[in-house]
Amino acid sequence: QVQLVESGGGLVQPGGSLRLSCAASGFTFRNVPMSWYRQAPGKERELVAVITVAGGNTNYADSVKGRFTISRDNAKNTVYLQMNSLKPEDTAVYYCNAEIGWLSRMYWGQGTQVTVSS
Repeated sequence: QVQLVESGGGLVQPGGSLRLSCAASGFTFRNVPMSWYRQAPGKERELVAVITVAGGNTNYADSVKGRFTISRDNAKNTVYLQMNSLKPEDTAVYYCNAEIGWLSRMYWGQGTQVTVSS
């Protein structure tokens, strides 16, 4: 029932920007904190950013703080990740996640590939 569809990835040069989107369905989006994760080749999936139900509070991994911004549009059931000043080490598949209690990290979309390279 829970569906998460990521989009917006692509190839970008170092210092460039991308805006990722995640369309969510199958649950009451307004009541659920949302998050973004990423997974680089050979590494574990790591938490990148979290946003509260109304979007008033956010948290970021130290590696992206000051460069990435998470936001949400509850009317559209969509969460976004604005990525600026991209670095090669940001290269990964990016996934959104619904923080729905014990079901957190159980439902994943196909992800969207972000490649930062000159």
